[in-house]
Amino acid sequence: MQRRRIAVAAAVVVAVGAAVAFTLPSMAGTTPSSKSTSPKPGGVSKQILAAMERDLGLDGDQATARLQRSKWASGVSARLSAQTGADFGGAWLATDGTTLKIAVTDRAAEKAVRAAGAEPVLVKRSEQALVTAKEKLDAVRSEATGLTGWYVDVATNKLVVVAQPGQASTAKRLARTAGVAIAAVKVVTSTATPKPLFDLRGADPYFIQVDGGTARCSIGFPVEGGFLTAGHCGTVGDETLGFNQQAQGTVRASTFPGDADMGFVEVNGDWVARPVVNDFQGNELPVAGNTEAPVGAAICRSGSTTGTRCGTVLAKNQTVVYPEGAVTGLTRTNVCAEGGDSGGPWLSGDQAQGVTSGGSGDCTVGGETFFQPVNEILAADDLTLVTSGGAAQPPAESTTACTDQAVQRSGELAPARTAQAQPDGGAFRSNAGRQTACLTVADGAEFDLVLQRLTNRGFRTVAKDTGAGDKELTFNGRSGTYRYVVVATSGTGAYTLGFSTP
Repeated sequence: MQRRRIAVAAAVVVAVGAAVAFTLPSMAGTTPSSKSTSPKPGGVSKQILAAMERDLGLDGDQATARLQRSKWASGVSARLSAQTGADFGGAWLATDGTTLKIAVTDRAAEKAVRAAGAEPVLVKRSEQALVTAKEKLDAVRSEATGLTGWYVDVATNKLVVVAQPGQASTAKRLARTAGVAIAAVKVVTSTATPKPLFDLRGADPYFIQVDGGTARCSIGFPVEGGFLTAGHCGTVGDETLGFNQQAQGTVRASTFPGDADMGFVEVNGDWVARPVVNDFQGNELPVAGNTEAPVGAAICRSGSTTGTRCGTVLAKNQTVVYPEGAVTGLTRTNVCAEGGDSGGPWLSGDQAQGVTSGGSGDCTVGGETFFQPVNEILAADDLTLVTSGGAAQPPAESTTACTDQAVQRSGELAPARTAQAQPDGGAFRSNAGRQTACLTVADGAEFDLVLQRLTNRGFRTVAKDTGAGDKELTFNGRSGTYRYVVVATSGTGAYTLGFSTP
C-alpha cells in the first residue's frame, strides 16, 4: 500500500527507559496469554463497563445506554452539521450523557434539529467562526508565553484560552494581536502544566533505537501494516524492537510538536496485528470500529501505569502548549493519566478514539489528559484500522442511489461554465474520516462534482469526479470545513446532490 508520509515537525529524543503504554500485536505463531472478552455483537466488554462504574458512577445498564446514545449522537451531529451548513454552532451531549444539544445561529434551523431528536440552542457565533478565531491564535502560538492552550467550547459559544495564574491579561493581549474579538474569548486560569507522558513503564513495550540508546513507548492501535502511536515516540527512520527484543519495524511517520502528536510504525512480517486493547488485568478489549464520540460522551483509555480509566470528552481540536512546543488538534478529557500511559489507546465502548498525548495531574488527585484523534492519523497517512469485524476503515464503496446519502440538496445550472456551492451556497464542518457523495443530473447535461476544503489560502479542491454521466465521490480526509461545488461543463438542467460525513 502506498502511503503519503506525514511531515516531521520536530524531533523529540526520549530518555533511556522512557515511554511504555500498551497494546502490542502478537508474534506470528504464538498464543496470546490474555483472555478474550469479545462481547456479543453490539455489546460492550464487561471491563469497560466496570471502569465506567468506578469512574463515572454508572451501573451496567446506564453505561451501556450512555454508549449507545453517544453513537447515535455522533451520526445525528454529523448529519445536522452538513444540513445546517454555515448556521451550525457545534454539538455536545449534556451532563446527563443523553441529551444531545445542537447550536445554531439561525432560528430557521431549529426545526431540523428538533426533527432529528436533538435540542436546539440559539447562539451568536457559528462553529466555523470560532474555529477561524482559534486558527488565528494558532498562527501566533510562538508568542504564547504564560498560556497552556486554547480550544473552542461549543457549549459556551466561546474560544477558551487557558492561562497560568497572573497571565489573564497576556491571553487577552494575544487575542487582540491575532485579530480575535475579545467578546468571543473566555479566559480561564489553571495551574496545570501539560507535558507529554514520556516516562513510561510497564508491560507490552516496544523499543526505539535512538542516539545510541533505547527508548520505550507503547502501541496505540494496530493498523494494516503496523500500528499507531504518539508522535513523540520516535522520529522517521528510527528502528524498533518488540517486547522480546526482536526486530519489529521502522517509524515511518511522526509529527510532534506542531499540527499533531501522531506516529506510525511499519512492522515486518513476523508480527501480526490484532484488533484488541490490553486492559492490564489479563483481558483483551475488542476494537470494532472508529466512530468518533461527541463532546460530553463517556470515554475510556488504557495505559501500562494506571490501567483502564474512564471520564468524559470535554473539548475537541484543542491547542496544547507543551514545553517542546504547541500541538494543535488534540481532544481534551477529564480522564486521569500518569507517566507510562503515553501512546495508549482510547475507546468509547468498542470504538477507537485516539492515542494518549499528554496531560497534567495524576490518578490520585485527578487531572486532565489530551489525546490525538485516531481518525486524523488514519486520514493523514492513508491507514486502515484493524477491527474485530475486519478492516473498518475505509468501509465499502457508496451506493449509486443519492437517496441513501444523509444530506440532500438540489439545484439547477444554466448556462455552461456556471457553478453552485452546496449546501445552500455555504460550507459544513466534517469530522476526520470518509466522506461520500453522489450527483444525478438531467439528461443531456454534463456537470462536474468537486469537494473543497477550507485552508488559510481559501478553499482548495481535495477530490472531484468529472466527465459524462452521474457522479460518485469518496474522500478520506482530516477534520475541517468543506463544501461541494457543482460545475456545469455542458448543457443545462436540474441536479440532485446527496452526501454523507463521518
